[in-house]
Amino acid sequence: MRLGNSKFMPVLKQKLIRLCTLGFVCAPLLLTPALVQAQDWRVQVGAQSHDKGQQLIAFLPNELWIHAGDSVSFTVATDEPHTVTFLTPGQLRPPFPVGCPGTTSSGSPEDGSSCVNSGTLTKGQKYSVTFPTPGDYKLVCLYHQNHTAMIHVLALSAKLPHLQAFYSAEAADMERDMLSSAGHMMDQDMDGSTDGVTAGTGVITATGGGSDTLSVMRFMHPDKIVRVGETVEWTNDDPITPHTITFGVEPANPMPPSANVTMDPDGALHATVSSPTDSVHSGFIAAAAQDQIGSPQPPPGVTRFRVTFTRPGVYPYKCALHDGLGMLGRVIVLP
Repeated sequence: MRLGNSKFMPVLKQKLIRLCTLGFVCAPLLLTPALVQAQDWRVQVGAQSHDKGQQLIAFLPNELWIHAGDSVSFTVATDEPHTVTFLTPGQLRPPFPVGCPGTTSSGSPEDGSSCVNSGTLTKGQKYSVTFPTPGDYKLVCLYHQNHTAMIHVLALSAKLPHLQAFYSAEAADMERDMLSSAGHMMDQDMDGSTDGVTAGTGVITATGGGSDTLSVMRFMHPDKIVRVGETVEWTNDDPITPHTITFGVEPANPMPPSANVTMDPDGALHATVSSPTDSVHSGFIAAAAQDQIGSPQPPPGVTRFRVTFTRPGVYPYKCALHDGLGMLGRVIVLP
């Protein structure tokens, strides 16, 4: 006899275990893995608005209680890339191109002895992890610093606090509420000062299971009209997510600024553009990582980029990281 996965399996499993512990004779059939079958839990990775401009960088939900032997299937719901990564205890989080290092195949076991990493995943892609051993396992995304979750793996004899239906409803509530908050943030920035351009905005939130980030992947007041000789300033208001201001050809490595970018006395980067065919790239515009115990104090982050325009024309620009999400703008320079 073999029972398939269903919403009744966790309840049936608990009843069988309870009968055995009360002294009832448990037939071998009732204790075989064929009957007490491992369950596959489901987690959504990220959420986004219809125009892709509002990104919820979170595991939905970001805390689960499961049994040893169960697995968790992760499905990415955004055009923004993510990873599903379990590092070893004490391991520093590496950059996403490095992995942990490398990647592991879907269905890999996670028991804390070695890292498990999906590699880059985008919308619609799935990745599964199996948990053979009880313990608490922290989940991270290598793309996003404040994007974590916790998987609590309990012994088979332990009662689980929730079924999949609870987690699915919780994920839907988180998605709705947090995307609504992102929309309010965007509206507030759009109603603000028009002197410069806000290059993204965001906020970090948290639960007992992990931290999430709301990020608006848009230039607020993206189209500016200036005159020859005037300067436009872009400021990244997002606490975590980097952006770029890129005119012309997008570089292969978006992290450093192009060679024609200088630094102003206040730490902002500055460039001069004389033709719509010029290529100027800000590099990552982002706040610095916060201080960490045992590490040197990081330098201040570069959160501002300025461009002075010396000739009339229409100058389109983009964020090289998020132009696929619609993060675009233009500067119209009048004589």
